[in-house]
Amino acid sequence: EIQAELTASFGNAMIMGLMLVLTVLILLFKSVIQPFTILFSLPLAIGGVAAALIITGSAVSMPVLIGILMLMGIVTKNAILLIDFAIEMQHQGMDRVKAVMEAGHKRARPIVMTSIAMSAGMLPSALGVGEGGSFRAPMATAVIGGIIVSTVLSLVVVPSFYLIMDDLSWLLGKIFSRFIGPKEAEPDEPAASVLAAQIAARESDIAALTARIGGLEAQLGPRRPPIPLHVAE
Repeated sequence: EIQAELTASFGNAMIMGLMLVLTVLILLFKSVIQPFTILFSLPLAIGGVAAALIITGSAVSMPVLIGILMLMGIVTKNAILLIDFAIEMQHQGMDRVKAVMEAGHKRARPIVMTSIAMSAGMLPSALGVGEGGSFRAPMATAVIGGIIVSTVLSLVVVPSFYLIMDDLSWLLGKIFSRFIGPKEAEPDEPAASVLAAQIAARESDIAALTARIGGLEAQLGPRRPPIPLHVAE
C-alpha cells in the first residue's frame, strides 16, 4: 500500500513537472508546436534508464524513479541548446537544414562535456561508495544510463524531429489560415548586414554626387567676386 501511494505521488509529480516544463518552453519559444520537440527527447532518456537497469540487473524502485525525475531537466537542457541555436540561425536568414546542421556542429561539444561531467559525478554513487551506497546506486545507475543514451541519440533524433515539427507547424498554419484569414505580415527588422549595405550604397551615391559637382565647378571656372552696389545718398 505504501509503495502504491509513493508511485501515485511520483506520477503526480511527473505530470506536474512535464506541465511546468511545457509552459516554460512555450513562453521561451513563443510557439506551441516546437516545445514538443524538446519533450520528445525524454523517451530517449527512459530507454537509456531501461538499458542501464537491465545491464546491472537492478529493479525499478523509488530511487530509480527519482533518477528519472532528475533526468527531465538534464535531457531537456541538451535539446534546448540545439533547438534554440537552430532557431537563432534561421532568424538570421540561414536555411533550416543548414541551421540544424550548424546547431549540431556548434552545440555538440558543450552537450557532450556537460553529460560527461554529470556521469562522472554520479559514478561513485553508482558504484555504491560510502554509507548508504546501496540505496543511491540504482538512482545513479539510472541517471548515467539515461544521460549517455539521450546524449548520443539527441544529437541525431532531436534535429530530425525538429524538422518534422517545423513542417507540421507550417501545415497547420496553412490549414487554419483558410478559416481565420491570412495573417497580416509584420515588417521584419532589417539585419545588420542589410543596413551596412544600404549605408555603403548611400555613401557611394554621395561621393559620386560630390565628384560631379566638383567637375561642374571646374568647367565653369573660378567664381567672380560679386560687384558691390553703392546706394546714392
